[in-house]
Amino acid sequence: MNNEQILKELKKQFSLDKETAKVLVVGLGKTGLSVAYYLRELGIQFAIVDSRDKPPFNDTLLAEMPDIPVFTGGFDSAVFDLASHIVVSPGVSMGEPLIQQAIASGVRSLSDIDLFACSVNKPVVAITGSNGKSTVTTMLGAMVKASGKCTALGGNLGTPVLDLISDEVEIYVLELSSFQLERTSQLNAVAATILNVSADHLDRYENIVEYAEQKRKVYEGNGVMLFNADDPVVIAMQEEGREALTFGLKHEADYTVMNSPEGEWLAIHGRPIIAVNDLLIAGVHNQANALAALALGCVLGLPEEAMCKALRTYKGLKHRMQLIANIAGVHWVNDSKATNVGACIAALQGFKGADVILIAGGDAKGADMSELLPLLKEKVKAIILIGKDGDLLKKIVNESIPVFDVGTLKKAVKQATSLAEGGDTVLLSPACASLDQFNNYQERGSVYEAEVKALVK
Repeated sequence: MNNEQILKELKKQFSLDKETAKVLVVGLGKTGLSVAYYLRELGIQFAIVDSRDKPPFNDTLLAEMPDIPVFTGGFDSAVFDLASHIVVSPGVSMGEPLIQQAIASGVRSLSDIDLFACSVNKPVVAITGSNGKSTVTTMLGAMVKASGKCTALGGNLGTPVLDLISDEVEIYVLELSSFQLERTSQLNAVAATILNVSADHLDRYENIVEYAEQKRKVYEGNGVMLFNADDPVVIAMQEEGREALTFGLKHEADYTVMNSPEGEWLAIHGRPIIAVNDLLIAGVHNQANALAALALGCVLGLPEEAMCKALRTYKGLKHRMQLIANIAGVHWVNDSKATNVGACIAALQGFKGADVILIAGGDAKGADMSELLPLLKEKVKAIILIGKDGDLLKKIVNESIPVFDVGTLKKAVKQATSLAEGGDTVLLSPACASLDQFNNYQERGSVYEAEVKALVK
């Protein structure tokens, strides 16, 4: 789409007229900067506000767009009063009083996802869920690439959606978080899925019901709805009259795992297409992820041969069940991306014996950690706690498993070396966010990796 077409669509959907609109971008992180580039390209007048004294991309914006007004160090009602439209970044709560006040006074609210949806006319696949969404997004991206088509992956995965827009792209694959979906109204994906729903971000939502309702927005539009047949919260979201597919391991589904004399196979409508043993990534949860990616790929019309080729070479994500080292028979695994309880549960389910030394803790985001207890008793021989909410885990374990509260990741690795024996796995799967001690889960995982590799020096 050219700029004229995009501007016409923005005016139609949001009454956003280039000549009169005054857009306020709330938040100057990666998303806010991408919105700034987008609005500048279209010639739309805008300003930026951020509650932080020096936002991450403040210097970048000042260097490249010195004429753009930037207000930092807090939210000022006078700035919001001038806006006709606001674009709120995912990291900023929609519950902020001035944002609510602006919307109540008639200011139109939209998101970067909305801007994206008004700017592309190529197929979009949208993937969300509490766990597995990055894996399914990158799996599907590999399938599209193996099919010889040009694809762009982004959203919550890393690259802001507005930075993906290109005439060369044939298929967009988006990972979307609840924060992105809650402020989005124009998304209409050709295929969309909620992989699963478990307690997460309860520091931003009243309860899991509200959280699930925000996830549900991924299904808006008229595309194919893909459901996890094993998740009762997700399967209950089916809508009459919409085309739907299912994947699952425990309940009857269109895409599932079936047994044969040769072993287990991923199957489409009862037809085996690739052996489970051909997958490079371990764990039952990754079988479900592969099924979801296959289903989405089939909606896109990708050749089965290309999709299976991609699955046979897919090695998984960094910081997600990543084997760092095998030292004296002890496996050291980095699952720093497990930023919620559900992700840690999925990780533990992949182990057969009770030989896991678990490193966990951080910012629990208001989650109920008690869901972990049955698997902790079954799979874990000791827990090493880090971060500010380690005590939550300590309380639920209640001395049923040895607990070592060490505080830092460096001390956790040292403690693990004294506990681990040949055949054990030391697993960093925190079940918590990292922001109490690190910039993000990637930094946490990298620190863990460095500490483990230092053991062999």
